Amino acid sequence: MKTVLITGSTGMIGSLVLEHCLQSEEISRVISLVRRSSNITHPKLQEVIVEDFLNLDEEAEYWDSVDVVYYCLGVYTGAVNKELFRQITVDYPEALATILRKKSPDLVFCLLSGAGADRTETSRMMFARDKGSIENTLSKMGFTSFFAFRPGYIYPVTPRNEPNFSYKVMRLLYPVIRLMGKNSSIKSTDLAASMFEVGLHGSDLEILENKDILELVSARETG
Repeated sequence: MKTVLITGSTGMIGSLVLEHCLQSEEISRVISLVRRSSNITHPKLQEVIVEDFLNLDEEAEYWDSVDVVYYCLGVYTGAVNKELFRQITVDYPEALATILRKKSPDLVFCLLSGAGADRTETSRMMFARDKGSIENTLSKMGFTSFFAFRPGYIYPVTPRNEPNFSYKVMRLLYPVIRLMGKNSSIKSTDLAASMFEVGLHGSDLEILENKDILELVSARETG
């Protein structure tokens, strides 16, 4: 039985990953670090309100014996300035991973990254550069396994209030986007289920592009 730590469990993908964790017979405990309460109660769930992800309580008992991390906390491009975007995208997960490296080094770390992440860190695009930077950092931490998930457009299976106008348009155009190839898009439910499965059972790939995630979905459906 495994202990899981998850961030971003009030978001679109994190909430779905959390559902899988709470329903799984392979998981006995779920520690959810959130900025606001999810109002979810479950015997497995320990919800921790975090006011500042750069000043985590390193002495808290919940850092010990973590087996899997699902890092789903993030922010949409354009929602904040470039300094805060980098802080949320790079500094937050690095601060968390630094503590876990001391307390539970033998864990599996699953990062919700994004299509186009640039591990050369030379891209002119802030999103690509910062996503590549945190992938590099976490990959070098020395955990048992690290997996970076790089979805394209994520189609919200459950309708939501879209964060901006462009996402409203993309939702309407999803049938067309799907025709653009296997790296173009994925359903929110399929992404969450794949992240969950890889966290528990691993993958031969460290970087899972959109097409790789879809292949996992197909294998699960046919298997």
